[in-house]
Amino acid sequence: MDRTRAIDELGKVLLDAGARADWALLGRAVGELAPRLRALAGGRPWTDAERAALEQLRGAHATAAQAVAAASAQLQARMDEMLANKEGWMAYALADDNDTGSTQR
Repeated sequence: MDRTRAIDELGKVLLDAGARADWALLGRAVGELAPRLRALAGGRPWTDAERAALEQLRGAHATAAQAVAAASAQLQARMDEMLANKEGWMAYALADDNDTGSTQR
């Protein structure tokens, strides 16, 4: 596989994993980026086409990072909401525990 195609494939994995919120795949792909790029470089200079592919890879990485940031912000908002309603959740749980009509034991 030529280097340009290999670089393009790296970018596709990043974009796909970020779009599908497949954080495990995205983590592995990001972890493999530096070693794979070092191996692809092989001590040879990059051609213009390869440099363009590297720029696209940079963009794919940035897009994936934005997906992570958005998911993180959503999770933080949900956690903040849960924390704000903690007393209500606890009261609800306690009321259910004290329900004498409960058939569960």
